[in-house]
Amino acid sequence: MYQSRYVFFAACLGLFLFGIGLITLGAVATGLQEKLQLDDIASGTLFSILPIGILLGSLLFGPLCDQYGYKAFFVLSALCIFAGLQGIAHAASFNLLKIFIFLFGLGGGVINGATNAVVADISPEKKGANLSLLGVFFALGALGMPFVLGILAHRFPFDTVIAFVGIIPLLASVGFLFITFPPPKQSQGVPITRSLAMLKDPVLLLIAFFLFCQSSYEGIINNWTTTFLTEELAIAQSSALYALSLYVVGMAVMRLLFGSVLRNVDAPLILYLSFGLLLIGNILLKTGDTFFLATAGLIILGAGLGVGFPIMLGFVGTRYAALSGTAFSVVLVIALFGNMLVNFLMGFIAEAYGIHHLTTVAFVELAVMVLLSLMIIKKMKYNPYQNQLC
Repeated sequence: MYQSRYVFFAACLGLFLFGIGLITLGAVATGLQEKLQLDDIASGTLFSILPIGILLGSLLFGPLCDQYGYKAFFVLSALCIFAGLQGIAHAASFNLLKIFIFLFGLGGGVINGATNAVVADISPEKKGANLSLLGVFFALGALGMPFVLGILAHRFPFDTVIAFVGIIPLLASVGFLFITFPPPKQSQGVPITRSLAMLKDPVLLLIAFFLFCQSSYEGIINNWTTTFLTEELAIAQSSALYALSLYVVGMAVMRLLFGSVLRNVDAPLILYLSFGLLLIGNILLKTGDTFFLATAGLIILGAGLGVGFPIMLGFVGTRYAALSGTAFSVVLVIALFGNMLVNFLMGFIAEAYGIHHLTTVAFVELAVMVLLSLMIIKKMKYNPYQNQLC
C-alpha cells in the first residue's frame, strides 16, 4: 500500500529534476559552443532536439503509466536525465551530444507528465491546489540551475558543475526504487476505444487548447522577453535576465499560495484572478518605459501564469480518474505543440513587424484563454458552493 506523502515527495523531486533539465541547455549554450566549436545553426539544432524528446516522452508516458504503474517510469526518466546531464558535461562530439540531449528531453517529458498525473491520482480532492504546490518545485529547479552555475562559474568549468549536478537524478532514481507508487489503473491494457473517445470529448479538447495557449504564453515570455527588454527599453542583457528570473519567482510564489493559503478558494475564482493579473502585467510590460515597471509587469505576469496548468490538469484528473495518465498525455502533447508553434510564429512576427508585438500576441492569447475557460467551466458544470465539479 502506498503512502501519499512519500509519493508526493517523489513527484516533487521528479518535477525539480525536470526544472533543472529544461533550463540547463540554454544556461550552458555558450560554453558548449566554445567547447565543441559549434556555430549558431548547430546550436539551433540542439535546441530543436530537446522539445522533440519532451514531446515524445509526453506522448508515451500516459498509456504506459496507466497500464504498468509509475515506478518504472520515474526510475527510467531520472536515469535519462542523468545520462543527458553527463552527456552535456562529457560528450566529445556534436553527434553524441545530440543523442544525450534527446534522452534528456525524453526523460523530461515522461517525468513531467508522470509527476502531475500521480499527484492527481493521490489527491481525492483539491487536485488543483496540490498540483500547484507540486509546480513550485519545477520553479525551484529552473531557478536553481542558473544560480549554481553563476556562483561556481569563477571556480569550476561549466562541464564540471553539470557533471556534479548530474549526480542528483542518479540518486533520485535509486530513491524511487524504495517508494511504493499507486498500482496500475488499467493492468489489462488501456482500452483503445476509450482512449480514442477522449479525442471526441469537447471538454478535454477545450482544456487541451486552453493549455495550448497557456504553454505558448509561457514560452513567448521565457524565450522573447530578454530580446524585448534589450531592444525596446535598451536594458542590459544581464538586467533583462534578472527580470526574467523574477518572473519565475512570481510564478512560484503564486503556485505556493494556491497550494497553501488559497487552497480552499473556488478554483474558477483563482483562474479569473489570474486573468486579471495577466492583464495588468501585460499592460505594464507594454507601457512601462523603465526597468522597474517592466520588471513589475513580469513578476505579475509570472503570478498570473502560475495557476493555469494546475487548475486545468486538476480538471482533467477529476474527469478521467481511471485513465488520468492517458488524458494527461493528450492535453500535454497539444500544449507542447502550442508552445512550439506560437514561438515559431513569434519569431516571424518579431522579424517582420518588430519585437514590440510580443505584448500584442500576449493580449490575443489572454483573450482566447478567457473565452476557453468560460466554456470549460460551463460544460463541466462547476458548483462554486461545493467547490467541486458536479
